[in-house]
Amino acid sequence: MIKDQEFVLKLLREYKMADAEQISAAHDAAIDAGSTDVIGELVKNNIIDYDELLGMLAQQYGMEIVSLEDYEIPEEVIGALRADYARYYQVVPVSNDGSWLTVAMEDPTDVEKLDTLRYLLGSDVDAVIAPLAQILDALEKYYPEEVEASGSQNKEVDIDSAELIIENDMDADAGNEDDDTAPIIRLVSKIIIDAYKMRASDIHLEPMEKRYRVRYRIDGALREVDGPPKYLQANFTSRMKIMAHLDITEKRIPQDGRIQLSVGEKDIDLRVSSIPTIFGESIVMRILDKSSIQLDIPKLGFYADDLEMVTKIINYPDGIFLVTGPTGSGKTTSLYAFLNTINTTARKLITVEDPIEYQLPGINQVQVDRHVDMTFAAALRSMLRQAPNIIMVGEIRDLETAEIAINAALTGHLVFSTLHTNDAPGAVARLVDMGVKPFLVATALRAAMAQRLLRRVCKECAEEHIPTAAEKRILGLTDEYLANHKFYKGKGCRHCGYTGYKGRVGIYEIFLITEEIARLIFANETSGTLRSFARRNGMRSLRDDAIRKAEAGISTLEEVIFVTLRDEN
Repeated sequence: MIKDQEFVLKLLREYKMADAEQISAAHDAAIDAGSTDVIGELVKNNIIDYDELLGMLAQQYGMEIVSLEDYEIPEEVIGALRADYARYYQVVPVSNDGSWLTVAMEDPTDVEKLDTLRYLLGSDVDAVIAPLAQILDALEKYYPEEVEASGSQNKEVDIDSAELIIENDMDADAGNEDDDTAPIIRLVSKIIIDAYKMRASDIHLEPMEKRYRVRYRIDGALREVDGPPKYLQANFTSRMKIMAHLDITEKRIPQDGRIQLSVGEKDIDLRVSSIPTIFGESIVMRILDKSSIQLDIPKLGFYADDLEMVTKIINYPDGIFLVTGPTGSGKTTSLYAFLNTINTTARKLITVEDPIEYQLPGINQVQVDRHVDMTFAAALRSMLRQAPNIIMVGEIRDLETAEIAINAALTGHLVFSTLHTNDAPGAVARLVDMGVKPFLVATALRAAMAQRLLRRVCKECAEEHIPTAAEKRILGLTDEYLANHKFYKGKGCRHCGYTGYKGRVGIYEIFLITEEIARLIFANETSGTLRSFARRNGMRSLRDDAIRKAEAGISTLEEVIFVTLRDEN
């Protein structure tokens, strides 16, 4: 069926191939038959000749007409297009030069079909016109059904195959794809797998007014990639909401869900968030790769002196150790690494999290569920009856949770948790602002650690960098200092996506509660006073640690300024 019926009917009148009366009669006949194919009715009733119709379209679109009857298509050309794509879109590849595929199709007005094929194949796609009967015969010849059936039984999937196995039980259609859903499933799978291969932490699918934007967050920075055609937006949204067990009929309120899947031999989770916007539902999927979490403390980026300090803190018998920083700064990863290090059969560890991002063997993990009043405070209160040695609270958000955590610390438990503060000394002020008495903070808190993530210089394209005047001024780098230190910057290559960076490393600010600092807290001194005292007594700031890593060629001065400017201000 011709897609753009109105345009082609207008052409038929202009070319005097059919008049208004004939078109009106064909329209009525199509309605009676439960169809919208007016042009098909004109051909069926011999009002217009099918070959003349194709000739007119070829002339209008400047395209070639080919005959597939005696045309032998090379095997390597057939192999350039998957069987399910060819049959679903009713196209046959006729030539392929490696970067440009030419397909035969009946309807040159269906530009959306070509756009979708370009997106699916990641290459340019051109078209020639061929009669539909010849296309169907060629599909039977070159893409027989039994080949696809036998191929679909093989579910061994690797990352490079652009295949994906959905593991939640709702997704039976991942293994039994019908002709209507298969292409959308393939498109969604391609986006997820491409993001995984590029080491993305998030996938952002954002409806714009005239396009559907796809962005990956890689090493903390968003990078736009080719998105599907705008007209597939609704199909994409429905597919992802089904996978995440969300209500596809509800488009007015935000929804959250989760997808469990395997990419090759890797098990990953996707935390899915949907929110309505003026141009449709925006969806963000956070990728949680169970195999990639770093549970070895030295590999987090601690230098020897900081590593020694952290090791001492996490082996205290009691007290609170807080990790602070904004969302996405690696706090949860650090806490998991700490717990993994001290997790022995002689200790009982319990965590309460929202959500549980990774499952840690040998540790009792509790999921917050506000629908049944399982809040942080309620879970923490119950956990204490389990006689644990070590407790991890995903985040201290309110006075009730803070007070229970402090009481647990004062009664012989080691408590780990997180707070959203800019620096480590700010954790004290945050607890006091919640309503915790300063003397309780001074007594229970053992240390607070602020952290951020710096992008690593790509080792493949790193080259020496001469600091700019602005970098020297902002960081206070003297000529004498620069004479004894070298810095590096990536020029960009295919290994790092031409960004100059690949991977990230942590920077840390560790605030130990000494006797002197405890007295200042007890006296309710300001966060600035605490910070100044700690700095005078050897506390290294986030920027200090970042510059150390730039000196070692791990990151760049530009990245140091970008990540730590707010904290230093």
